[in-house]
Amino acid sequence: MTNAPLKVAVLISGRGSNLQALIDACAQPGFPARIVRVISNEPDVFGLERAAQAGIPTATINHRDFPNRHAFEDALHAQLVGDGVEFICLAGFMRILTDIFVERWLNRLINIHPSLLPAFKGLHVHEQALEAGVRFSGCTVHYVRPAMDSGPIIVQAAVPVLQDDTPDDLAARVLLAEHKAFPLALKLIAEGRVTLANECVMIKGAEMPRLPLLNPSEE
Repeated sequence: MTNAPLKVAVLISGRGSNLQALIDACAQPGFPARIVRVISNEPDVFGLERAAQAGIPTATINHRDFPNRHAFEDALHAQLVGDGVEFICLAGFMRILTDIFVERWLNRLINIHPSLLPAFKGLHVHEQALEAGVRFSGCTVHYVRPAMDSGPIIVQAAVPVLQDDTPDDLAARVLLAEHKAFPLALKLIAEGRVTLANECVMIKGAEMPRLPLLNPSEE
C-alpha cells in the first residue's frame, strides 16, 4: 500500500515558469506530490493558462478586490482549505504574506528566491549580485517565515557569474537552476525526507558534493 500524493497548491502572479517545472515533475510516474489547485492574485496571467492546459483547477483571488491584506488572505486560506490543500508552493507570488497567514501554514509553505540566501534578499537580486562582484549566484528553496526571504533552507543551486554578464544573462542562468531546485525540494518534502532541527533543515539520505567549485576554474 502506497501513501497518497501530497496535495499541493501553487500560488503565482505571472507567467509561471517555475509552475511549469512543478507541473512537469508532478506528471512523472511515482512523483510523491500532486497539484490540486493553482491560484493567482493577478487575473489573466499565462501561469493560469499553463495550469489549465495541464488539467489543473485554477482560481483567481485578486488582492485588489479586498479592503486589506487580512481579508485577502482569509479568502485565500478559505480556498486552500476548501480544496483540501496540504502544502503550498510560492512560485513567483508577488505578495508579501502576513505573519498570521505564515503561522497558519507554518512548515507547509515554501518559496523559491533567485539568489543564494541569505545574500541578496528582496528585488533586483541579479543587479545586487553583479554590483557585489560575487563569483557565484544561484537560487534557494526555503520554508517561509514572517521575515521576507528568510526561513530554513531546503535546496540551493549555484551558478557561475561570468565577467560579461548582464542582469538578464544571469537571471536566465539562475532560472534554469530554479526549474531543477524547486521540484527537488518538493519531492524531498513529499517523501518525508525533510526534518527541521533548530530552524535548520536535515535531509535523510541526501548526497552531498565532495569537491569545491572554483570560479574561474583552475583548468
